[in-house]
Amino acid sequence: MLNMADVQGNILTGYRKQRVRHLVLKVTDRAAARRWLTACTSGGEGVPQITTEAARPSRKGDAKRSKPETFFNIGLTFEGLRALGVPESSLKTFPIEYAEGMHASAVKLGDVGLSAPKTWPSPFDDPGRVHLVATIHADDEAQLKREQDRALGGGHGLELLDFRDGCNLPEDVVHFGYRDNITQPRFVDVHDRESYPDAQPQAPLGTVLLGYPTNFEGLRWTVPKPEVLGLNGSFNAFRVLEQDVAGFEKYLDEAATILLNHPEANELLPPGAEAKIAERLSKYRPTRDAIAASGEPMTRKAAMREVVAAHLCGRWRDGTPMALSPDLPGETKNLTDFDYDDNLGCPYGAHIRRCNPRGGQIVQRVANNSRRLVRRGRPYGPLFNPKEPDKVERGLLGNFIGASISAQFEAMSYDWLNVGLQDPRITGSNDPIAGASEPSTGWFDVRLKSGTTIQLRGMPRFVHTRGGAYTFLPSISAIRFLGSLTN
Repeated sequence: MLNMADVQGNILTGYRKQRVRHLVLKVTDRAAARRWLTACTSGGEGVPQITTEAARPSRKGDAKRSKPETFFNIGLTFEGLRALGVPESSLKTFPIEYAEGMHASAVKLGDVGLSAPKTWPSPFDDPGRVHLVATIHADDEAQLKREQDRALGGGHGLELLDFRDGCNLPEDVVHFGYRDNITQPRFVDVHDRESYPDAQPQAPLGTVLLGYPTNFEGLRWTVPKPEVLGLNGSFNAFRVLEQDVAGFEKYLDEAATILLNHPEANELLPPGAEAKIAERLSKYRPTRDAIAASGEPMTRKAAMREVVAAHLCGRWRDGTPMALSPDLPGETKNLTDFDYDDNLGCPYGAHIRRCNPRGGQIVQRVANNSRRLVRRGRPYGPLFNPKEPDKVERGLLGNFIGASISAQFEAMSYDWLNVGLQDPRITGSNDPIAGASEPSTGWFDVRLKSGTTIQLRGMPRFVHTRGGAYTFLPSISAIRFLGSLTN
């Protein structure tokens, strides 16, 4: 039976706070750090209390329970476990990809060229120093500072190497202008099915927690030893992902020009459709503001830019899925309850279809629901103003949580995002938004209703990795076990 009080929060159910701060820490005093861990499981004097799934509403009947003002959680790298004194016999029971760390998986993840680990700023360039990532969720800066002071004040045997702040943008958008935070896996015995209309099956707990059934019949991921350390734990790929917003908007201009000059342009954008697209997107703040700033009705090129953006993502920028509304945004209020088949309008290579093929036919049929991940993230950096372009770094602080780094996060990143193995029609291409594209070889097929395609070539890379680490998210029992070590 699942004990929600033993599972760290933000794994099964997400937080809805406005701000996040990730503290990147090094253990400098093993004994003091152990005492700190023990204190954090109960909220001892002068330290924050680690938030569990039991501490916040997760079901219909829980809605009246008050939420904590702030949320606090921790993740440990493999070197962090070693620094805390976990015996080698226990360390050897952890998965190899976690032990070797994110640097060793760079090629699998597309972390090459300008995204290679050697380009990452300190401390992510030296993974041996990164032992722990402590995360604070709050609604304002004062709350973040208060919890940081509580976490690090008083000599707890931890050195702050870096911190990264993220903040929700208006209407849940990300820097590329798409609405985000739309869909996540819903778990058996945790979420009420009727509260979340979605064509996807509910995920078994073993999708994210060690010790529970998975999508594979008879298979459970190996629980590291001793069991108290591994059970109810999960793994996380923490990623600092810089987004080239100026480059993305420039590419939309270029692609729109190419498509408008194509003989079949009217099939993509029938004459007069720009007015309908403008009307629909005028209800979506980022596009509404852009239309208002121009002071003119939406032009045919501006409308085609939105068509291109929808094809690349698989959703219109207001969140409308192309699978339900291929011609216009805002045609449906249903953003999650859909599936893929050959008669629907979502391109095979679109971002959301590559990351999660749902029930659509793919070559690796058994893998359809086996690589589902919990995605928790916040944008960082200011909104991009195209009229006043700058070189300020902006992007996403992403957490990709699952029970197996290799079978879920790495397999999705390599097989689906960067090779396209799920469908021969996209094999050899990269994810058009998040993939490791190269202009000399990158391509994307824009799908027409007739079934034919227009191939866009010269796809650049829009997302570059600027740091990250594989962490283990231990249960409360595991954290207490770590605190009790004496060697």
